[in-house]
Amino acid sequence: MARRPGLEALAEAAGVSLSTVDRCLNGREAVSATARARIVEAAQRLGHPAALRLGGGTAAPLPEIRFGVVLHKQGQDFYKAFADELRRAVTRVPGVRGRLVLEFAASQSPGEMAGLLRAMAGRCDVLAATAVNHPEVTAAVEELKSRGLAVFSLLSDFAQGVRLGYMGLNNLKVGRTAGWITALAAKGPGKVLLYVGGHRWHGHELRETGFRAYLREYAPQLEVLETVVNLETRQLTYETTLAAIARHPDLRGIYVAGGGMEGAIAALREARPPGEIGLVVSALTPDSRAGLAEGTVTLVTDTPLEKLCAALLQKMAAVVQNPEQVPDLGQIFLPPDLHVAESI
Repeated sequence: MARRPGLEALAEAAGVSLSTVDRCLNGREAVSATARARIVEAAQRLGHPAALRLGGGTAAPLPEIRFGVVLHKQGQDFYKAFADELRRAVTRVPGVRGRLVLEFAASQSPGEMAGLLRAMAGRCDVLAATAVNHPEVTAAVEELKSRGLAVFSLLSDFAQGVRLGYMGLNNLKVGRTAGWITALAAKGPGKVLLYVGGHRWHGHELRETGFRAYLREYAPQLEVLETVVNLETRQLTYETTLAAIARHPDLRGIYVAGGGMEGAIAALREARPPGEIGLVVSALTPDSRAGLAEGTVTLVTDTPLEKLCAALLQKMAAVVQNPEQVPDLGQIFLPPDLHVAESI
């Protein structure tokens, strides 16, 4: 027989502390109406006996929503953290019993992603995904839309005009921010190395545009080399960075606009003293945190995953609950979390 969830599970689902749950159940001290409502709702969602104690009767069952999400690179620290945050956030969506249906793409192949998107039909009530911007992916989103399944693009926009909305960072501004700190950190004129995950990542394309535009306007003494596609892999980034350092003694900065930053961090550790070459990366992970602490990494432009997941799932729930009242949501931007050595 399945065990009933305990108070710790109830507190986590309600997004409050264990002591708040205890006060609410036992009436030891006053608890705000908002906190009490969240605890009651979580208790109903979990089937916790506290639902009867606090609600004064049998509560109507909450509607279930299956939230479909397709992400990339299951083994990368960033996507591991993303998945963990989604699992936490799905238990906290107000007014529903959320169930996460999560899949991972093994590669950047448009065909693989289109297939994964199509395979989610019937398994979820609303869908969000990270994907390259490609006609095969757009066709899959069009097909899902015709079948009544709304699709959100995450982090890097795709299928514009077909998908319901985009949620993530303003990638053009992220690129300009990377250019700004690169110009500040550069020790004299010289070269700058730029990595993108692939040419079909719309977000990486915008980051490259913003990065180049800023340096062209404000730091013309820095020459941005031909963009390198690293397929978001550690080893390719490592090898290419070592080769660039050997080839360009005046290398002043490196910007990794997507994944694979671990390779750049490792190469700089081997080849140059900390801080001699500025390095900007795009996620706060154990590797980039260590790089900041030792001076190898200059700036991390991180995605606020907790805020992103909470906002995303609430928007997705609204689409399912009120499908006739939700227009095209356009682009929903969250401000990035910026990390330097002194902020960690």
